[in-house]
Amino acid sequence: MRKLAFIVMSLFTFTACNNAPKNSESKETAGQSKEATPSVGGSKDEHGCLVAAGQTWSEIKQGCIQVFNVGLRLNPTEKEEGKAVISAFVVLSEDKSKLELFLPDDSKKNIILDKVENEIYQKDNYKYDAKKSTLYVNNTIKYTGDVE
Repeated sequence: MRKLAFIVMSLFTFTACNNAPKNSESKETAGQSKEATPSVGGSKDEHGCLVAAGQTWSEIKQGCIQVFNVGLRLNPTEKEEGKAVISAFVVLSEDKSKLELFLPDDSKKNIILDKVENEIYQKDNYKYDAKKSTLYVNNTIKYTGDVE
């Protein structure tokens, strides 16, 4: 008798969990369309990257990435006391012929540096030495990373 009561209660519990309330407002009616539901995870940028998840578009990877997980962190050489340290990041292409530079200054787009010689990448006033993990801006060391 106890087994039968347990089975009946279990079936009742499972069927009760499966009965989600029906939302009559979500159905489309003639001449009216459903309202768009907000995307889960917050707003997206023009490439579809989730900003709230720390995603940003990478030209080299041709997709949304989290630079803090994919890139190499470079910290500023000049640190101001009492201010947060905001890092730059570099992401290498698969064949290591190009490097994408992510600077903390949001006003600039990501900068693609070309390999100009062994472990040296450069474009305009930016130069990255991969061997020393050092970023030069206008021939001055601005960021350094941990050399592995």
